[in-house]
Amino acid sequence: MEKIRCSWAESSLEDFAKYHDTEWGVPTHDDKVHFEFLILEGAQAGLSWKTILNRREGYRKAFANFDVNKVAKYDEKKFEQLLQDPGIIRNKLKIRAEITNAKLFIEIQKEYGSFSKYIWSFVNNKPIVNHWKRSEGLATSPESDYLSKDLKRRGFKFVGSTIMYAHMQATGLVMDHSIDCFRYKELSK
Repeated sequence: MEKIRCSWAESSLEDFAKYHDTEWGVPTHDDKVHFEFLILEGAQAGLSWKTILNRREGYRKAFANFDVNKVAKYDEKKFEQLLQDPGIIRNKLKIRAEITNAKLFIEIQKEYGSFSKYIWSFVNNKPIVNHWKRSEGLATSPESDYLSKDLKRRGFKFVGSTIMYAHMQATGLVMDHSIDCFRYKELSK
């Protein structure tokens, strides 16, 4: 019997189903994963998730396997190299933001002990479990609005409320699998 997935994951792309089935909505407290999705979700701005998912390996290579300490040290020479890298979205503003955000990410780690502690505080350290039917869902929430405003206040770029809501969904702060999706039962416990 075929598994029922969220409608967005019912693509013929194997990567979509794998991402949906194994990663999306799984609560994580791993700062490296949070940094990865900060980069990937910011890169997605104005583009499709398919575009970014297809370049995920390119991002992994370009951004030192999402090692925030290495990315924070990227200089102008490395920035120019990234602008030539066909494995990522070669948008000057996004690449600058990714490097700047790495530096600011480290500041939050120093302030809170980890980025995870910081970001989970926006949902009172417990995933928000929504109960959507297939055609329902949100693009933002009061929590993503507040998180976005706080990150912007700290100097982060490409962290609008929609981007941060997608980050929250991806990293399990919000569980938005539709109620008929097989992952809903697994993750809403």
